[in-house]
Amino acid sequence: MQGTVDGFSYGLVTPVVAYLMACLGGALGLRCTTRSMLVTRSWRIGWLALGSAAIGSGIWTMHFVAMMGFHVREAPVHYDKTMTFASLALAIVMVGVGIFIVGHRGATGTALFTGGTLTGLGVASMHYLGMAGMRLNGKLEYNTLTVGASVVIAVVAATAALWAAAQVRGFLWSVGASLVMGLAVTGMHYTGMAALTVHLHDADGIPAGEPAAGLLAPMLIGPLVLLCLAGVVVVIDPRMVMGRPDRLPEERLPGIPAHATASHLGGREEFRPRRDHHDHRRPGSRTPQNR
Repeated sequence: MQGTVDGFSYGLVTPVVAYLMACLGGALGLRCTTRSMLVTRSWRIGWLALGSAAIGSGIWTMHFVAMMGFHVREAPVHYDKTMTFASLALAIVMVGVGIFIVGHRGATGTALFTGGTLTGLGVASMHYLGMAGMRLNGKLEYNTLTVGASVVIAVVAATAALWAAAQVRGFLWSVGASLVMGLAVTGMHYTGMAALTVHLHDADGIPAGEPAAGLLAPMLIGPLVLLCLAGVVVVIDPRMVMGRPDRLPEERLPGIPAHATASHLGGREEFRPRRDHHDHRRPGSRTPQNR
């Protein structure tokens, strides 16, 4: 017997809150990715790791906020705790690999394609592993074409978000990138859910695992705390908000004068000293005082 699936048992509340959580995680993670391109290599790893954790936590939180509005009318839904936590770890690791590639190589060409693909696959993998941890008295089946469409949505939108984050063009640009990232996560989630059908077993039984409400609500606390901590880091660093491409004095490389400016190309930094617009002397010419 086919079960009656309802993914919107609380109306638009869970989709809207889930989307906002995805945008929050994306905003913090992408700003950390942007910040990593403006610092020396010694600091870059830390910013990229924080960005990976923020995006991974945002993806995971979005998924399970949305799943709190999901139920099958004829059967209670429970969750396996180990699989649920494993989906969070998988999201952080796979998204982290994609972000590290873009953060170190720059958001161009092969690096952007590879990083965006891995980030999108991280979003999709987290979703389907989280669904594999769902326990009910039935069997889950998916439409292959719809699943493929959900993965494509995740990869394309994640690639676009990483490209936008790497442009370092200020706060509004970053907001747009986070909205795209939120769209990637939520669009992928609800497309994947549209591919789902539940076939119930004839015999009644209580599935193994934790009840949905009792498990998901406490588990959301940890990722939410992590997102709040990442938000604090963003707030205390003004350049994270404004997206300024300058460097702090203590971050300058040895031997670089204080009036040097930075050109960030492909994640690399080249310093070029500024010249006085009124100084048209040729190299090697002497000033009147030296004649």
